Amino acid sequence: MKRTGFLAILLASAITMPSARAATEADYKAAYAAADAASKEAAGMRNQWTVTVSALAAAKKAADGGDFDRATAAAKEAEALAKASIYQATSEKEAWKAMEIR
Repeated sequence: MKRTGFLAILLASAITMPSARAATEADYKAAYAAADAASKEAAGMRNQWTVTVSALAAAKKAADGGDFDRATAAAKEAEALAKASIYQATSEKEAWKAMEIR
């Protein structure tokens, strides 16, 4: 599968159908913790995307305003973006070898 196809699937999976119940603060905190951990992993690989940081900030802002539905959605988006950046970093770590002139 091409990298762009994988990234599109990964990002699309972050967009979920509306839940039957409203997100709680606990839902937000769990989603944010997962997103933050993935973002830190990406930063450790020196491949943290700026859109991930923006999504985390949007999640925090929405949570500060009490909108846990929006905060949870933004945190899940941030996690998907961070995981995509991790995938990019790991796949490109070896991909350059295929382009090497022999």
